[in-house]
Parts: sequence; structure tokens; C-alpha cells
Amino acid sequence: MPTTPATAANSATDGTVTQEPIMLELVDESGNTIGTAEKLSAHQAPGQLHRAFSVFLFDEQGRLLLQQRALGKYHSPGVWSNTCCGHPYPGESPFAAAARRTHEELGLSPSLLAEAGTVRYNHPDPASGLVEQEFNHLFVGLAQASVHPDPEEIADTAFVTAEELTKRHAEVPFSAWFMTVLDAARPAIRELTGDAAGW
Repeated sequence: MPTTPATAANSATDGTVTQEPIMLELVDESGNTIGTAEKLSAHQAPGQLHRAFSVFLFDEQGRLLLQQRALGKYHSPGVWSNTCCGHPYPGESPFAAAARRTHEELGLSPSLLAEAGTVRYNHPDPASGLVEQEFNHLFVGLAQASVHPDPEEIADTAFVTAEELTKRHAEVPFSAWFMTVLDAARPAIRELTGDAAGW
């Protein structure tokens, strides 16, 4: 594994990766960094406001790539959500984190990835008791390569039209934050996909 500024803190001198706690960047209501916290503790009720990102990728037909979170995940397992979401390492830019994590989870590098604003929310997860208290950086782009999901992260994927998403959302469980981030990203999504796609 190549050593980058993001991975250096988690790599031993012999190049092996150690299982150190994953740290998140804590922020204030304006998104300014104010410290760090371990990932699980930041999500325990009532939650600590931290930096996150959400990615929405579309194919050439304007269909959104959804992922179903793996059943083994400790937070919101088995639910459907946007293409990719996660947390930058402390000091890592949200854009770099979004591109990195999309490749790690889905095996593809997004094209024309662009910032789509931010949204702040507080979403408790009744099933786990964890809380998503996040300052979320939104990104939209294109998926122009085959998807190769990491089975430890993703149980399934699907490309859906706006109409198909409405039907699926009414029938199967989605992440607590999904509609919040989707609605916040819609202006940028429409700019990317055009009016005909119906987003």
C-alpha cells in the first residue's frame, strides 16, 4: 500500500497497516475544524458534529448509482443509500476523500466530480442508537466505468431513474440521511444531468 499523508499515521515502519482507531474531524456550525474524535464515539448519542461527504454518481442516461450497505457494517447495515459517503481523515480535503473512498468502495474513479454544496443535519438511527451529527460536503459526478464493489462495504448496487428511486424508496429501507443529502444536492444534480432526467 502506498503511503500518503492520509495513511501515514496508520502505517507501521515496516509498511504494514495497523488497526488504530479511525479519527474524524470535529467542526463547528460553520464547518471550521475544532478538533478530532474517534469514529464510534463521534456517532454515539447525542453525537459530535463532524465533517463528512456524500457522493452522487450518474451514468450517461442520468440514472443515479445507489449502493446497499453491507450487512456486516456496524452502522445502518443493509439499507440503501447514495453512491458513496464517508468521512475525510483529519487534514484531508473532502474532495480528495470523496474520490478516494469512491474508488475504495466501488472500484471506480468518478469523472467530472464537482462540489455540490454542504448540508448540516442530525439524524438518529433508531436501529443502532447511533447519531449522524454531520457537516456534509456534497459531490456529484459521472460513473463512466464498470462498478467493482468491495463486498465488505457494499452488498449490492443499482442504477435508478428518478421515478424508479421514488418507487424503491417507498418499498425498501434507505439510510436516515439519504433524502436530506439528495435534496440538498438536487440543484447540482440537475445541472449535471439536465432537466430531462427528472431530478
